[in-house]
Amino acid sequence: MAISKERKTGIINDYRRADADTGSPEVQVALLTARINELNEHFKVHKKDHASRRGLLQMVSKRSGLLQYLRETDRPRYLQVISRLGLRK
Repeated sequence: MAISKERKTGIINDYRRADADTGSPEVQVALLTARINELNEHFKVHKKDHASRRGLLQMVSKRSGLLQYLRETDRPRYLQVISRLGLRK
């Protein structure tokens, strides 16, 4: 269920703001979104996996907090990230 190293590197390269950037809110939100999407596919097959569902809820909450931070500090970056990821807000 983890993201492969190549896919993670690709996501970081797509959303980073500088060459050595791996921890900006945009990168973190993009990585969390990729993991959340993978878990959604997992739950289509394994409907009763409640332990993983708890982890999914934690990731959704963390992503929501990061998006709230980004929305409050830099609105244009927030709008760009949610449009690129296809998140509805």
